[in-house]
Amino acid sequence: MVQTLTKGSVRAKTESKRKRKKRGDSSLWWMYLPSVLIVFLFIIFPFLDGIRISFTNWNGFSQAYDYIGFDQYKRMFADPDTWLVVKNTLLYGIGSTILQNIIGLGYALLLNHHLKVRTLTRTIIYLPVIISPLIMGYIWYFFFAYNGGALNDIFILFGMEPINVLSDPAVNPYIIVFVNTFQFVGIAMIIYLAGLQSISKDYYEAANIDGASAWQKFKAVTLPLLMPSITINIVLNIIGGLKLFDVIVALTNGGPGNASQSMSTFMYNLYFARQDAGYAATQGVLMALIILIISMSALIYFKRKEVEA
Repeated sequence: MVQTLTKGSVRAKTESKRKRKKRGDSSLWWMYLPSVLIVFLFIIFPFLDGIRISFTNWNGFSQAYDYIGFDQYKRMFADPDTWLVVKNTLLYGIGSTILQNIIGLGYALLLNHHLKVRTLTRTIIYLPVIISPLIMGYIWYFFFAYNGGALNDIFILFGMEPINVLSDPAVNPYIIVFVNTFQFVGIAMIIYLAGLQSISKDYYEAANIDGASAWQKFKAVTLPLLMPSITINIVLNIIGGLKLFDVIVALTNGGPGNASQSMSTFMYNLYFARQDAGYAATQGVLMALIILIISMSALIYFKRKEVEA
């Protein structure tokens, strides 16, 4: 009898705790509501509306427009400018990602040692991050500009001919990659530095006992345990590079012609300069798909490479 009462009491207490926990969990959902509403209003709804506009011939200003089906998509895939800006966008995204991660990791490995000027060096490398990308683009514009640019002033000083790199379609996309890398390599450095400092020294001591070289320790210990930081950096850099806008506007404004346009600047010009909002929305849908596919593929691939510390 006593045992039956005891079991009943335990069951009642367990049920009561479960109900309280369920009520607590359900009440937490209300705290998510403001964030969900903001995401819906400023991200999901505009994106869905952009998809709707991509099926129209809207000029961006008139209240009258027609739904024209997939005509804008047919136009997009037949447009040679589409493939040019896609190529540039991939160059900006993938090129910047590779450089930022290689250089950022190098900086982090250097600053992970107890250098006397470590704090100052870290601050200097990170400093460009806090500057507006548009301002950073104009700073470098006055370095590369043909007339009065610092680079050509140096060339003239040494008796060489000035060069117009910002108007050279074979060169200016790489200058944009360089400037974007220079500005945001500090973020990669900080993330890698945090990852390096979270690796236990026990692993390195065990590797030293086994007689591992510096390269072997980096390959077998540092790199695998740094994979979460690599995943974060790769995804952030890819997304940032693929939607590059400000630096391009400041340096070349997409020129000459469309030679250095990214998909972001191309959309901007279609909407505001050409008043072709329907086509701009179509380009936006393609850009969103490219960013989604590449970033998710990178996330899944590098997540699988992560190991338990």
